[in-house]
Amino acid sequence: MNTVLAIDIGGTFTKIGIVDEAGEILISKVFSTKSREPFASFLKELVPEIKELSKKLGNKSNILAIGVGAPNANSLTGNIENPPNLKWGKVIPLAMSLENAFNLPVFIANDANAAALGELKYGMAKGMKNFVVLTLGTGLGSGIIINEDLLLGEHAQAGEIGHVNVDPNGRQCNCGLRGCLETYASVTGIKRTVFELIAEMNEDSPLRSISFEELTGELIAKAALKGDKLALRAFEITAEILGSKMADTVAHLDPEAFILAGGLSKAGDILLKPVIASLETNLFIAYKGKVKVYLSDAPRNAAILGPAALAWKQLATSCLKI
Repeated sequence: MNTVLAIDIGGTFTKIGIVDEAGEILISKVFSTKSREPFASFLKELVPEIKELSKKLGNKSNILAIGVGAPNANSLTGNIENPPNLKWGKVIPLAMSLENAFNLPVFIANDANAAALGELKYGMAKGMKNFVVLTLGTGLGSGIIINEDLLLGEHAQAGEIGHVNVDPNGRQCNCGLRGCLETYASVTGIKRTVFELIAEMNEDSPLRSISFEELTGELIAKAALKGDKLALRAFEITAEILGSKMADTVAHLDPEAFILAGGLSKAGDILLKPVIASLETNLFIAYKGKVKVYLSDAPRNAAILGPAALAWKQLATSCLKI
């Protein structure tokens, strides 16, 4: 069976898997990215993990190529460049490193760009022509599809919506700027909001007893579902900010829909409903009522479907598949 190896590198976890062209994940694995350790340490763990997966499938799988989604990955150079949430240096030769290790063609893309391709080929966006995927994880990534094709831009860096400005004097971002959207609308962002609210609100909350490192988006969502006022307010603030910046994006792109993915999207309607309300409030009148917002219905391990879709797309447009 012809397959591709798919790798999704996140700020917290890395997911790997072997995927056929229909989108069936034959086998997968998740492990810590260890983003604050050197890239060489990550590669030292990644390579044997991939070899172990391949070994388990044996001759059932004929891997044709490797697709990788990673923060700040540049599909033109094959490098990860200046990733704010990975402490691996300014330029990391990701594609070359994997090509040397496995002697296979390697295709890389910004993780959110890969996610957008995954939604187009396998997910919520089947049949859509113009849409935006927002990945709400450690940071905020975005992938833009225009006329069924991925928008890359001149330097293959288009779609950094996570680094549009919310407040010039706002929160410090890992990228070096202040007030970036991802410092408010991401798992890390909502954690920061919770801790600000702990200082401002008097209401009792189980979140008060959890350290910043131990706090997760899932814990905040569970508290909100139980009616925790502090958690609910954190989601309201996050949604208000995110929806307003999505309205700005609509003015630039006029998309059919937004698809929210990543850890924070697992909060469901607690996030979705106030995001839609904020979007509609801030939309230019010509767009009101026309732009849909969906939560990705992909399961947790489906993050690798984006890199898989990337690999299959590149194979289809080259002679490598023949």
